[in-house]
Amino acid sequence: MSKTKVIMVDMDGVIVHYDPALHGTDDSANFQSLEPIPGAIAAVRALIAMGHDVFIATTAPWDNPMAWTAKRLWIEAHLPEMKKRVFMTHRKDMLMGDYLIDDRTANGAGEFKGRHLHFGQAEFPDWTTVLAYFKELTLS
Repeated sequence: MSKTKVIMVDMDGVIVHYDPALHGTDDSANFQSLEPIPGAIAAVRALIAMGHDVFIATTAPWDNPMAWTAKRLWIEAHLPEMKKRVFMTHRKDMLMGDYLIDDRTANGAGEFKGRHLHFGQAEFPDWTTVLAYFKELTLS
């Protein structure tokens, strides 16, 4: 296997089905009931099993402190092994890592110093393609 990579994974729209247009920006009370993106939980666990150092990098509304708590509780319910591997920030460009899997370029994601895998776009439309990319990377 190639060198261990540090992989940052966004939550909303990447791990969690969350659409602010549908849920509103102040929906922290119902965050725990949101469903994971198909294949997301297994994919995060697969990346860890491949030997990568995986973290969650997420942004929450600044004016809604309960959203920060709701995100943490969602992680503890769905990915308990990640509960102390979370960065909550509005400056993802300040994070150190090899890869950022994010569905947006906002909050510094577009300026991330490593490789930004733009989730939900043509090259990485879903978790199957993301995992295939990292499997290929591991083999090379």
